[in-house]
Amino acid sequence: MSIAQEATRDDPYTIAVGRLSSAGLHAERTLASKRVISAYGFWIFLLSDIIMFSAIFAPYAVLSGQNAGGPSGSELFNITRVALETACLLLSSFACGVASIGARARNDSMYYGGMAVTALLGAAFLFLELREFSDMIAQGAGPTRSAFLSSFFALVGCHGLHVTLGLLWLLTMMAQVYAKGYRADIMRRILCFALFWHTLDIIWVGIFTVVYLMGVAL
Repeated sequence: MSIAQEATRDDPYTIAVGRLSSAGLHAERTLASKRVISAYGFWIFLLSDIIMFSAIFAPYAVLSGQNAGGPSGSELFNITRVALETACLLLSSFACGVASIGARARNDSMYYGGMAVTALLGAAFLFLELREFSDMIAQGAGPTRSAFLSSFFALVGCHGLHVTLGLLWLLTMMAQVYAKGYRADIMRRILCFALFWHTLDIIWVGIFTVVYLMGVAL
C-alpha cells in the first residue's frame, strides 16, 4: 500500500464517512427487516381470520335447512336491503383504495376524504345489518329459534363485529396521520388496514352469495 493510500485510510474524514455509510446500511437493513416481518405477520393474521370464517361457514352450510319448523331464509331475507348493504361495503372498499392512494401521494384531501367516506359507508352497512337483526328478532326469529338461525347469526354477526373493529381501526389511523404525518411505520399500518378492509369485502361477497342468494332460492 502506498503512503498516499495509508494517509487516506487514516484520515478522520474518511473514517467518519465510512462509519456513517455502515450505520446507514445497517438502518436500511433493519427497516427492511421490520417491513418484511410486519407484512409476514399480518398475512398470517389474515389467513387465520379466513380460516376462522371458513370454520363458521361449514356449520351454516350443514344447518341452513334445519329450521325446526320455523321461518326459512326465503321468508326472512329482504334481498333488496341486503343488496344495499353489499353496495355500501363494496363502495367503501373503493373509497378505502382512494384513501390509500392519497396517503402514498401525501394528499390530505384524498386521504381524509377517502377514509371519511369509508367510515360513513361502513357505518351505513352496520346500521342496515342491525336493522335486519332487530326485525328478525321482533318476528320471533332470534338465534335460539333454530339451528339455521343460530348459525346465521353467528356467521353474519361475526362479520359485523369485524366491520366494527375495522371502523375503530380506521379512526385510529386518521388520528395517527393527523398527529404524526405520513411516517414509514404509519404507512405500513395504513396498508395493513386496507388489506383487512378489502378482505372483509371478499368475505361478505361469499356471505351474500351463500347465505342470502342461495337462501332466497331455497
